[in-house]
Amino acid sequence: MAGERADGVPPVVLDAMGGDHGPAETVPGALSACREHGVPVTLVGRAEDLHRELRRHGGLGEVGVVHADGVVPMTESGAGAVAQRSSSLMAGCELARRTGGPFVSAGSSGAVVTCAVRAFGRREGVVRPALAVALPTLTGSTVLIDAGGTTDPTPEMLAGFALLGASYARAVLGVADPSAGLLSIGTEPGKGNRLVREAAGRLAQLPVRFHGNVEGHDVLAGFVDVLVTDGFTGNVVLKNIEGCVRTTVELVARAGIAPPERLAEVARPYTADTHGGAALLGLNGTVVVAHGSSAAAAIARACVVASDLAAGSPPVSDRGVRTARASSAR
Repeated sequence: MAGERADGVPPVVLDAMGGDHGPAETVPGALSACREHGVPVTLVGRAEDLHRELRRHGGLGEVGVVHADGVVPMTESGAGAVAQRSSSLMAGCELARRTGGPFVSAGSSGAVVTCAVRAFGRREGVVRPALAVALPTLTGSTVLIDAGGTTDPTPEMLAGFALLGASYARAVLGVADPSAGLLSIGTEPGKGNRLVREAAGRLAQLPVRFHGNVEGHDVLAGFVDVLVTDGFTGNVVLKNIEGCVRTTVELVARAGIAPPERLAEVARPYTADTHGGAALLGLNGTVVVAHGSSAAAAIARACVVASDLAAGSPPVSDRGVRTARASSAR
């Protein structure tokens, strides 16, 4: 097993078989987290495959390895993953629970959420955990929640997401009195589908400043500290933002309006290599779900973010966004 961080945080437990690329990216990502950021990592997966990749990268002995035979396919949406107790996903969750360390996986979001709930358990009062991502905005950051954990929530669950997001904004972003908005098709009260209309009434009664509805074109405007939506819509929004930023930067580069290196600075806060993934809130433990397509750099960032969250400090990704924004303002 890998050793603890200098501040006593146990090693990150990484589902090394998860994601589209498996050990080919998770192993170098784990080594990068360890070598470049001082974050100890324990890999969980097929030991033979992991040792082969570690040898290829000259990393034998640098990270821990725990053998687990099974692999949960990316097509698995939830319940079936829990039954595969010998999988790297379920075994990894159980190991993180026992050690008290944070857990990271790039596996299927539904499968990760289901296994994590089974292993760690929900915090008292939490109906359903939710995935949260801090999006850089014109004024700071907005917590998008849910970013893919529950695709068909109830109005009660959306109200719970607002409370989870507000707690995250206070603890991680340092917002003393966070405001919450509800993603909808119009700002006027009463706009939206049945879920949104019913949830609006519940959010208005919470001990959180309720801004009201927020339209899609204002997601990055910074009007609210927490933006609440269902997991289906939130995941679409997150990937749409990433794709739009990537495409816009490419179009601007082709037009010769700005040097590519400056454009890269603008795009960087919105990439998985920077934010690492989504924090699964509402559990008795720290869990970060990385993009299924994550390459080594994104896996490394997810490990760093998870370790920082477990330590109770703002994730490196958020500190980096703040620093970049402050530099550009000068």
